[in-house]
Amino acid sequence: MDFSIRKLKTSDYDDLLVGWWEDWGFTPPNREVLPDNAKSGLIVFDKTKPICAGFIYLTNSKVALIEWVISDKKYNDKRKKVRALNLLIDALILTCSTLKIKYIKADNESKSLTKAFIKKGFEKGDVVTHLIKKI
Repeated sequence: MDFSIRKLKTSDYDDLLVGWWEDWGFTPPNREVLPDNAKSGLIVFDKTKPICAGFIYLTNSKVALIEWVISDKKYNDKRKKVRALNLLIDALILTCSTLKIKYIKADNESKSLTKAFIKKGFEKGDVVTHLIKKI
């Protein structure tokens, strides 16, 4: 397998992630709402081509959140993209495990991502409305 994975860099936000969110029709989250100024996460590559990324929010408890998982919509090899997303989820889980996290929460709207998380042992919770207030 030609996949590689690394921690996110500061430049990944502007150089890659903003464009990926926009390509999928999402408003990119502000850098200030992402953990560690958009660096607390991982990105997966097919050789030198970035495919997908995700973030880990740490809390002051044994709970972490995996959020803002996104992929390059223009990456055409769907089978490789699925494998890359599975690798990303595994690596995010392993990172949490290494940090002695006991529970991981993940929210998303994608049916395919939900299936991928369930295959990794996540349990589907209740459907909720997320409320956010900027102050």
